[in-house]
Amino acid sequence: MMTETVLTNANIVLADEVLPGSVVIRDGKIADIDRGPVRVGEDLEGDYVIPGLVELHTDHLEGHYAPRPKVRWNPIASVLAHDAQIATAGITTVFDALRVGMDYEADLTMQDMRQLADAIETSVSEDLVRADHFIHLRCEVSAPDCLEAFALFSSDYRVKLASLMDHAPGQRQFASLEAYATYYMGKMKMSEEQFRRYCDARVAQSQQNSAPNRLAVAKACHERGIVLASHDDATVAHVDEAIEQGIRVAEFPTTTEAAAASKHAGLGVLMGAPNVMRGGSHSGNVSARDLAADGLLDILSSDYIPFSLIQSAFFIGDAVEGISLPQAVAMVSKNPADAVGLTDRGVIEPGRRADLVRVRLEEHIPVVRTVWREGRRVA
Repeated sequence: MMTETVLTNANIVLADEVLPGSVVIRDGKIADIDRGPVRVGEDLEGDYVIPGLVELHTDHLEGHYAPRPKVRWNPIASVLAHDAQIATAGITTVFDALRVGMDYEADLTMQDMRQLADAIETSVSEDLVRADHFIHLRCEVSAPDCLEAFALFSSDYRVKLASLMDHAPGQRQFASLEAYATYYMGKMKMSEEQFRRYCDARVAQSQQNSAPNRLAVAKACHERGIVLASHDDATVAHVDEAIEQGIRVAEFPTTTEAAAASKHAGLGVLMGAPNVMRGGSHSGNVSARDLAADGLLDILSSDYIPFSLIQSAFFIGDAVEGISLPQAVAMVSKNPADAVGLTDRGVIEPGRRADLVRVRLEEHIPVVRTVWREGRRVA
């Protein structure tokens, strides 16, 4: 039986304009868009309607599963708690980031990651979740167990994105050893001597493992059709390496130089929405606002704060001159969807999935009032 929903008296954020009018949803897809309040339907009282947000890199799930050191929560309950927060932040498509390759300080194991992946699959197959869930493997290529952990996902079709990252000190995200010391000595309560030994071990691991693991993971991803992302590129040489490995998304470049080289090469440049909201990187790297001002920013990710994604979409135009609301919304919907080949969503137009979010601004803060995924209200 055909189902139809009409959302009227809305400010609809299209690809290139904000249109006062109505959206017709039929059988889970957008059927029509009309200018002006000419239809009878659900009155949205002038609120914005934007495409459902597409989140490519969120580390948020791990915090629900391991909320304290040595504490493990039920994995399905963890997925549901994460999903509820994601959906009510307007995110209708989410790539849940799971670690592949463990650092020295990791409290989690590769078996924990596999448990979470299984919980995601169960939650989706039993229709327990609100958002559309995929898996993003965060591959720490410097780790000795990177390939062993990656193999645990060899038959997991929900894996659609993998990033190649190396968090060893003195390069990429932590080119500044001072910033690295501030982060890790504070996080792990290390003495200076302990920190020096820790750095030496991380660098040795990177020198031994990074190059072969990068090549092996990249090859496996290309064979399986998994989109590849680089992580924390800092130099043109890093970008050249990424291009050679078939990277399509440049996640969190740490310098303007790397972002410009990535953009010039046709990679989608992704930065953190918390960086936008805070006005800078917590690691002391390049500001996402500066990249946006230079035309070098394509995609935003909530990273570790789900609500920051929709917040940044309604804020970045105020912070950076020349960015319209449709352009800002594209950074959190159409652009990330296109980057990973999800061409059925991300923009409000006939024929696309009816993944929609109703938003009202209160004191410059976006209030998510209703969320639809494929025409079904989920929040």
